[in-house]
Amino acid sequence: MNIQLIETLMANVSEILMAPVLVAILVLFIYAIYILGRFISQYLIRKKNYLSYFKDVEIKNKNQFIGFPIHNYFIKNPTASEDEIEVYALKKLETLRIVTRIAPMLGLIATMIPMGPALKSLADGNIQGISENLIIAFAAVIWGLVISTITFWPASVKKRWFAQEIINIRKIKGE
Repeated sequence: MNIQLIETLMANVSEILMAPVLVAILVLFIYAIYILGRFISQYLIRKKNYLSYFKDVEIKNKNQFIGFPIHNYFIKNPTASEDEIEVYALKKLETLRIVTRIAPMLGLIATMIPMGPALKSLADGNIQGISENLIIAFAAVIWGLVISTITFWPASVKKRWFAQEIINIRKIKGE
């Protein structure tokens, strides 16, 4: 098999992947904005219910509170083991954590795909071709990093919230 055939095939497949990668970045950006809105909403709800929640934890009362999903899972499933509760918490964070990690990768992929045509344009002396490809390349990596930045903060804060809820569940159980 000729190595040039493999190189051409890989280049063509890479170009075909550009559209799906850009669509994925756009979808992830919309998701990041949605998650940011939900996070702010959950923060406001938690802030409103914070005192009542902690008073109930101190007296080991088992009431549900809006904005405290891990606590509510425990109230609905009082026989759930600590491992089951931790798995539930991880499941609640999973999509957000995946988006935080995959967005920069997609940005990098969308950066590298147009680099081949940009280098070819450079070899041909086509300055406009270089600039068109580089604009797409750098815009894609910026979008990937913005998505990751938007989702990283809620993921980190929610992880801390869920850890605190698990600690409070231990208090309620009397451990």
